[in-house]
Amino acid sequence: MSQTVHTARAGAFGRLPPLLLLAFFICLFLPPPTGLSVPGYRTLLVAAAAVVLWTSEILPAGLTGGLVILLLILTGASSSVSEALVGFSQPVIFFLIGVFTIAIAVERVGLAERIGRFFLRLSGGKSGPLFWFMVVSFPPMALIMPSANSRSLILAEVFDRTFTLTGVKKGAPVARAIMMALHSLNRLASSALLTGGMTSIVAASLIGGMGWGRWFLLLSVPYYLTLFIGSLFLYLWYMRGESVRLDLPEAEKTPLKSGEIRTALIILMASALWLSDPIHGLHPAVPAMMAWALLLAPGVGVLEWNDFETRFSWATFFLLGASLSLGWTMVHTGAAKWLAFTLLQLAPAIAERPYFLFAVILAVSVPVRILVPNITGYLAITIPIAIEIGQGGGLNPLVCALGVLLMGDSILFYPAQSPSSLAVYERGHLTAGEIFRFGMFMTAIAFATTLTATLFWWQIAGVAWKI
Repeated sequence: MSQTVHTARAGAFGRLPPLLLLAFFICLFLPPPTGLSVPGYRTLLVAAAAVVLWTSEILPAGLTGGLVILLLILTGASSSVSEALVGFSQPVIFFLIGVFTIAIAVERVGLAERIGRFFLRLSGGKSGPLFWFMVVSFPPMALIMPSANSRSLILAEVFDRTFTLTGVKKGAPVARAIMMALHSLNRLASSALLTGGMTSIVAASLIGGMGWGRWFLLLSVPYYLTLFIGSLFLYLWYMRGESVRLDLPEAEKTPLKSGEIRTALIILMASALWLSDPIHGLHPAVPAMMAWALLLAPGVGVLEWNDFETRFSWATFFLLGASLSLGWTMVHTGAAKWLAFTLLQLAPAIAERPYFLFAVILAVSVPVRILVPNITGYLAITIPIAIEIGQGGGLNPLVCALGVLLMGDSILFYPAQSPSSLAVYERGHLTAGEIFRFGMFMTAIAFATTLTATLFWWQIAGVAWKI
């Protein structure tokens, strides 16, 4: 795994806006708003500070993660050190360890280069077709490897290796377009499937009564439409008029080596277990850790312990654990629920009309998504609230629940909002600023398509948006 090139800017502390620090400490000692507990209020302050730091790149992302934990403890947002560190005990941390190890193995045994050559052959070595072949591969790959985190980590390794071999520089337009698609769009192909990962599973359990076929019928069109529009925007934003030829050095065609075969078999085992989780009920972290153990096992695996120890992204580990802790605290202190209801109460009178109420529900979900980093925490808060508010306003509760799912899942404003996004960001091709700008664009797209094409599709599928 390549090391991150995102380092702290020189003299970061010297340029840290004094007003930001002053505002934080002044707000810290102000009384909380009506209906919000003191721990909940301080959690919101920590979340706001974290978002500013993560999107501005004032500090390295991993260091910001450590500071979030310290602030949760020192401000009293968390009632104990154990609560502040709760994110590091979540299964997704161990899932991350497993899929990172898979990505390391794919590069080590030469599979990354082999897959990269396959993509280049399909595209004729041209940057534009290469981008579109990758995008088109997302939906079918989601059927084989349902975890978007796993796909993003492996494909990021594949394309980063390909860029290195073909002489594509860090931050080149083709590299930024491909990495942004992996960062922000790849997971949409998984969410279109009920077996596509934790987002689908958590949302379906909160909604209830959703089978695989019904889920795919209602959500495949909205997700694939959003994926296409986002991809088209990336292509036009980064690659319009850009025609780059990527030529790999000639290499003799060789059969798969023993290490490649073993790695591929271990990945297929993990994918089969991910696909069949409705049968055996194992958390996705379990197959990932099984792959981790096998890849490192003497005589079976292809990695030494030192490979894992030195190449694993510890910055991502700290950042993900901190974002999970922050999300857990936002939920359990009541801060996220208070924020959602407060924003809804501020909605204009037009929200009394069902269609405009639905628009307000979608709009309110955005700041909640920004301040609650992990998607499962966001869903746990917004889906029940959307159902409650929508039902009282004449809206179909299923439509309200699926609407906030689509809004929250279609947007990422900073890398800490997704494990795979962290890994892609660490490759060094993207900046936090352009990730935030693309998140704003995707917010507008998700909002517009959900209010128009998605509602129209649901009507065709037999789901009325009003009751």
